Order: sequence, then structure tokens, then C-alpha cells
Amino acid sequence: MDAAEVEFLAEKELVTIIPNFSLDKIYLIGGDLGPFDPGLPVDVPLWLAVSLKQRQKCRLLPPAWMDVEKLEKMRDRERQEETFTPVPSPYYMELTKLLLSHAADNIPRADAVRTLVKDLWDTRMAKLRVSADSFVRQQEAHAKLDNLTLLEISTGGAFLTAALRHMHKLRSGPRPPETAASQDL
Repeated sequence: MDAAEVEFLAEKELVTIIPNFSLDKIYLIGGDLGPFDPGLPVDVPLWLAVSLKQRQKCRLLPPAWMDVEKLEKMRDRERQEETFTPVPSPYYMELTKLLLSHAADNIPRADAVRTLVKDLWDTRMAKLRVSADSFVRQQEAHAKLDNLTLLEISTGGAFLTAALRHMHKLRSGPRPPETAASQDL
């Protein structure tokens, strides 16, 4: 699974908007949304929130965890712990990217939020690289990776899969050369 597919899944996450229009409840395959009344908060999937924001039909409310003080605590805790700590959302990176791309004006201290989420991501990726290196060096057969998000797994998974494939080739020893049938002219 690549980053675009993970982002697609993230767009189903619910976010809160404050619409500036009226509309009765809408019935979709994925569930009912609304009613939409001006000034009253309503939870909608991220894909709809971004679409409405682009058409200037709503104001987005950032998730509760998208606060500078909370993100600083998460980042510091991630740096202190040896293992991966729980993140506020399984799609924290994708939500941050999409919300800051389309609704930065609705997020207080957007630049600080961007920096803190990037710091959290970098810390977690460094831990993943160290864990993968240790896994390969110790020639382990399995690993437990709790609290990783889908994007983190897909980012580190390609490297780890390739490393394990090379290890398998090295462990299985040299293979006899395959003899190919030659054609006599």
C-alpha cells in the first residue's frame, strides 16, 4: 500500500466543520450526514470537509489533538520512550497534511503544528529504522511493532521486506548455477 492509498483511507476520518449554509440530512452509502445549519458544528468525513472548505461553504475545526501544547507533549514523550507511543489518530500525518494544505487559516499556530507533527514523524521514523536494523542484525524471525500507523508501516515496510529478502538469500547459501539449454547452430 502506498501513501496515496493510505491518504484515501484517511479521508474517511470524521472532522468537525461549522457550515455557513442550510441543508437537510443527506443520505450516502457510507452513512447519513447532517443536517447542516449555519453556525452549528457537524461531523463529516474529511473528504467532504475539504470540498466544502474549498468552496468556502464551511470553517474547519481542528481535531482536539492538533494543539501546540498537546503536540509538544506527544513529541517529548515519543523521544523519551524506547517503544512507539500511541498517536492521537491512526492517520495523524495524513490529517495534518490535508488540513494544513486546505484549511491552514482555520488552525491556530499552523506553522508550529506542522513543525511539531514533522518532528513526531521524524522521531518515529528514526525509531523504526533502529528497530529494523536491530531486527536484521539479531536475525530475528518475527517482530512486534505496536502503535505504528498504516503510513509508517508502508513507509518502512518496503525497506524491511527488501532487507529480509536479501537475508534469506544469504542464509540459504550459494545455489548451483542453473544450466540453460544451449542452441547449436
